[in-house]
Amino acid sequence: MEAKKLRIVYMGTPDFAVAPLRRLVEEGYRIVAVVTTPDKPAGRGLRMQPSAVKQYALQAGLPVLQPAKLKDPEFVERFRALKADLGIVIAFRMLPEVIWSAPRLGTFNLHASLLPQYRGAAPINRAIIDGETETGVTTFLLDHEIDKGAILCQSRVPIAPDDCAGSLHDKLMERGTELVVETVEKIAAGDIRPIDQRTVEPEVLREAPKIFKETCRIDWTKNGKTIHDLVRGLSPYPAAWSELHRDGEAPLGVKIYKTRPENVRPDHTAGRIVSDGKTVIKVACADGYIHLEELQIAGKKRMPAADLLRGFKGLETYRFE
Repeated sequence: MEAKKLRIVYMGTPDFAVAPLRRLVEEGYRIVAVVTTPDKPAGRGLRMQPSAVKQYALQAGLPVLQPAKLKDPEFVERFRALKADLGIVIAFRMLPEVIWSAPRLGTFNLHASLLPQYRGAAPINRAIIDGETETGVTTFLLDHEIDKGAILCQSRVPIAPDDCAGSLHDKLMERGTELVVETVEKIAAGDIRPIDQRTVEPEVLREAPKIFKETCRIDWTKNGKTIHDLVRGLSPYPAAWSELHRDGEAPLGVKIYKTRPENVRPDHTAGRIVSDGKTVIKVACADGYIHLEELQIAGKKRMPAADLLRGFKGLETYRFE
């Protein structure tokens, strides 16, 4: 069947899911509906905010469905009435079988890793945190187990030494967009052989569980590369953090966005701050120092080290814990 005649239902929520949808629309693929999350209150005024996918879908004139519950009988009936040939899911919720099994040709998901590696909610962050030099994107068929369906297509993406989660997100989004279109074309042509993930399980299987606040806390007793990779893997969001301590004062939270490791024998205990008061802020760690190049003290804006030092005197009298 010609790919552009397929009746496609597209499901997604954040920015990562917008680019593939835009490409499909602009290239003339038939999107019969877009499913996304209900609007949520956001900002100081708590105004109802639509998802990034909904905003684009409305601009493109696409029908939008926003079920509160995916098993709701009314939504299931509306979904079935779409008579979809293919479902595409990108950065959305876990789907019940009644939904992912409804399209005639099945439902596939785009995942930001080379499955079976980095299954889970935070594959981009975890790959950088683990010091990987390569990742990629995978399309796979949905089934009963999360991120374990049969692999359809994959594409590799190198992780540069200066990549952070934000820059890698953009690279994977671009490559993932290409892979989604490629997958649709191959499914339509019958030119695809799904690969059971159980046949490609590596010796060391890395997972990508959800990031929590404590995941982001820096342990200054670790080595410089480990700390540097943690910062890169969490920048710009949710950001690695630590606390400034000084006797007799309440701790001061600090988010750290950009670092540079200096591998020398440290002359200070872990967490000790060394600064020239002008441009350099570095913190002792297990095998040297971590230069803090961009950071944000609670209540202040994110800024380069030099800008912070102009307005924050006596930083070296604190310590990080």
